[in-house]
Amino acid sequence: MAEQFIRFDVAQYLKTPEEMAAYLDACFEEDAGDGVLIRCALNDIARAKGMTQIARDTGLGRESLYKALGSTGNPEFATIMKVMKALGLKLHATAA
Repeated sequence: MAEQFIRFDVAQYLKTPEEMAAYLDACFEEDAGDGVLIRCALNDIARAKGMTQIARDTGLGRESLYKALGSTGNPEFATIMKVMKALGLKLHATAA
């Protein structure tokens, strides 16, 4: 019998704002400094909440959000901040 695998999608497991914040916080800690992991995490969280709703809340087009947060995206900082606000998340800094 051949094994069957399904693609893991973290967005299916992000149910609460606390889980979403913890996931993003972990990605901030593990990001290599290029922002790729953070962009991917924001994409996962936005999909978990519903990209259409996030697009409405940010005033950006849904397709634009998919492109900006996708694997080849390079979102502007203003876009990141709009998405964070729409997700109900805050960005803060602590001393390293």
